[in-house]
Amino acid sequence: MASSNFVDYVKIFCRSGNGGGGSRHFRREKYIEFGGPDGGDGGAGGSVILRGDSQYWTLIHLKYQRHIFAENGQFGSGARSSGKKGADAIITVPLGTVARDAETGEKLCEVTRDGEEIVLLPGGRGGLGNWHFRTSTNQAPRYAQPGEEGSEGWFILELKVLADVGLVGFPNAGKSTLLSVVSAAKPKIANYAFTTLEPNLGIVQYRDYKSFVMADIPGIIEGAHEGKGLGTRFLRHIERNSILLFMIPADSDDIRKEYGILLNELAQYNPELLDKKRILAITKCDMLDHELMKSLHNDLPENIPSIFISSVTGLHIPELKDMLWKALHEEENGADGVNESKA
Repeated sequence: MASSNFVDYVKIFCRSGNGGGGSRHFRREKYIEFGGPDGGDGGAGGSVILRGDSQYWTLIHLKYQRHIFAENGQFGSGARSSGKKGADAIITVPLGTVARDAETGEKLCEVTRDGEEIVLLPGGRGGLGNWHFRTSTNQAPRYAQPGEEGSEGWFILELKVLADVGLVGFPNAGKSTLLSVVSAAKPKIANYAFTTLEPNLGIVQYRDYKSFVMADIPGIIEGAHEGKGLGTRFLRHIERNSILLFMIPADSDDIRKEYGILLNELAQYNPELLDKKRILAITKCDMLDHELMKSLHNDLPENIPSIFISSVTGLHIPELKDMLWKALHEEENGADGVNESKA
């Protein structure tokens, strides 16, 4: 992970700028010996702002920039001149970035739109100059308001990968292999669990120059919602996928049971994930004939479209693309839940 260019979790320390103090200046000009107060206001301190940018896909640019400070506001001066406002500290983040308080874990905000700006820490207000404090009984106030101090704190930024289709399955279910076949992505592939340690994105080319984005999420194990395996660190990436493609190998002992475990982990982590469209792909079917596929059909869970595929031989890969494209673009009142198994 240390050498990876994909960073989806950073902890940063931020400090907004202090407001500049007001001025205690008095008007002093030739032939004007007792000019009144004319101290200007102090400038506001700079704020720490999160800005969404659709051209960013990772938080790696913040990996070695853990301390972010905004500028302090300048002090006011004579002739009722206000101090200059401190420059804001802009933190550019990918869409889908969630900011949390590092101490409490409370979710503060989420950046979801390109160009969206959210103030993480407001700058301190500038103090008022002595010009504001003149009265009929105190025409020469020799005091001004100090600037307001900025605020600081530790924050956690987490990225939720944005993709049209998210691959969900146990480790070594063939997710990375499928992504490498249908896109130009080159994820690490090996015959052992947890080969994938970070999400991989691939653009799947469809007919007539159309395309959609597929995300390979690290494998889920039972108890993942409690942090087991790679735990909740990567479950959040599923939240921003339009469709969940469940992948279970054909040599599984109990396909229906494995699907139930995966579904339960998602429900325990975030019940809203159950509202997403789901498709089931039975992988590693290159060694199965038509009769075996037909017999396995009875073991499949109900009320979910399913298909038998093989990433090695290309079995039913075009049909899988058709199913995904149709699910991505069908109306919400379409035929969800109808089993469209292919054998």
